Amino acid sequence: MQKTKILLYIIVGVFFTPQSWCQNLHLQVTGNNKQESKVIDSLDYLKTHKDYGSVISEIDTIQKKLLKIGYFENQQNTIKINDSTYQAEFHLKNRYKKIYIYYDKNLVSPSVIKMISKQVFDVYFILPIESVETALNFINSKQTEKGLPFSKLKLSNINIKDADTLTADLMIDDYENKRIINAILIKRYEKFPKSYLKYYLKIKPNQLFDLSTLQRKTEQLNNLRFANQIKAPEVLFTKDSTTLYIYVEKTKSNTFDGFLGFGTNEQTNKIDFNGYLNLNLVNNLNYGEAFGLQYKSTQNQQNRFEAHVMLPYLFKTPIGVDCQLHIFKQDSTFTTVDQVAKLHYQIDSRNKVFMGIKSTQSSNLLNNTSNTGISDYNSNFTTFGYEFTKAQPYNLLFPIKTNIYAESGFGKRRHTDTSEKQTILNFDAFKIINLNAKNSLYFRLNGNSLVSNTYFENELSRFGGINSIRGFEENSLLATSYALINTEYRLQLNNTLYIHTITDMTLLENKITKTNEKLYGFGFGLGLLSKAGLFKLNYAAGKSDNQKFKFSNSKVHLSLIANF
Repeated sequence: MQKTKILLYIIVGVFFTPQSWCQNLHLQVTGNNKQESKVIDSLDYLKTHKDYGSVISEIDTIQKKLLKIGYFENQQNTIKINDSTYQAEFHLKNRYKKIYIYYDKNLVSPSVIKMISKQVFDVYFILPIESVETALNFINSKQTEKGLPFSKLKLSNINIKDADTLTADLMIDDYENKRIINAILIKRYEKFPKSYLKYYLKIKPNQLFDLSTLQRKTEQLNNLRFANQIKAPEVLFTKDSTTLYIYVEKTKSNTFDGFLGFGTNEQTNKIDFNGYLNLNLVNNLNYGEAFGLQYKSTQNQQNRFEAHVMLPYLFKTPIGVDCQLHIFKQDSTFTTVDQVAKLHYQIDSRNKVFMGIKSTQSSNLLNNTSNTGISDYNSNFTTFGYEFTKAQPYNLLFPIKTNIYAESGFGKRRHTDTSEKQTILNFDAFKIINLNAKNSLYFRLNGNSLVSNTYFENELSRFGGINSIRGFEENSLLATSYALINTEYRLQLNNTLYIHTITDMTLLENKITKTNEKLYGFGFGLGLLSKAGLFKLNYAAGKSDNQKFKFSNSKVHLSLIANF
């Protein structure tokens, strides 16, 4: 009885499963001789098919592949061997290896032809047969760039030159005159600043129409802080005009940033608090302008106020202006006021150059003027700068992939009746290396140097804290020059959460105290993107080169960047 059941299951499984009703067809392809069969086998064709239509389609594909490699005279015959097998026999005949293509210089520039062929002559050029299709597509793309989107290329008068060579004429059909962009319409964000079309995207009316170039340019909208592209541009062709439609939406670009830090004071053994507020308003007037305001108070009785305004494309020109005001006060010791005015030129969506002036005035607030380390002075510099920015807008947590800013200034410092030449150098750059979708490496290099014969304490660079070397108090480090490296390994757990390591190192030089130090910061952190904004928490401990690592020197930094 048991054997009968087993036999019944086998019969049902064989005859009543869906696969038993389906029959695969097999395709055998051969050549007219052994050498031709070897050529066909090298094409790696599909031998098993689900129906007769698939068999015929594969035979057609094989024939097209043979044409591409020079077997223009090939013939084939298909026969049915049995219910499940078909045989296609090809007779390849002669193979042509190259072609002489005759062209008109007035239609196609010889410089274009030289980009696809190494053998170019006055009226013809030579190509390997397998390169013909790619070459014609390239020439056609160059015709499109000339404002001829409907041009068509073909080879006519194809003849045999010798046993392995063909000749042909290159024909170009232009059904109309060159197309230019007659009008540009912005959809969804109608108040988008038009100067950004002309100078940032380099798109303007009366340009030759080239759709692939336009698509590449409009993708740069995603690099803007205040707008992004919601779909690819579209074009309306009429008999005598071409209208370009660009689809843009306005994004939240205002930010409010603040952090709270606390750590143990080494002298009092009490917890000290410090923090700052940072407000940035971008494109609220639909002009592309930016306004920033920052106030910072640190636990070592330092107060910093900063304000800046950026106005792009003044009077519909590619020139913009940047104005900055910095006020720094060290308890009751001194105050320093920096005023900066720059003109910038946006080369393209990634590159920008600057030229400007910087004026600094510092006042000694001490009643005891015998302190020679702090003095009243005035300085003026002519500055030159360059900035490069590359975005990765698909990443909500890290929208900027690369940023480089370099600046130099040349001027004089005046103190009492003396004047001294000085040079300032500033460099700040970071780069994100994406290992895969979740893992990345972050590198930042920041440096500043003041070149002078003499120095005052109130003109030194001040750094340290969450935005420089972590594990140290805000602006607790003084240097005539320094170089800082920040590194992080980042693990992105999802689109809104990541964790990271902290490894910072600084080389510091102070020519007043004649010291050179190596400082380190080690720790870890996390970032969380929520509806409220980007929340960051960093825990880091700092140490000098000759100091032992102590958890008591650690700092906890909290910050929240809110977009609105």
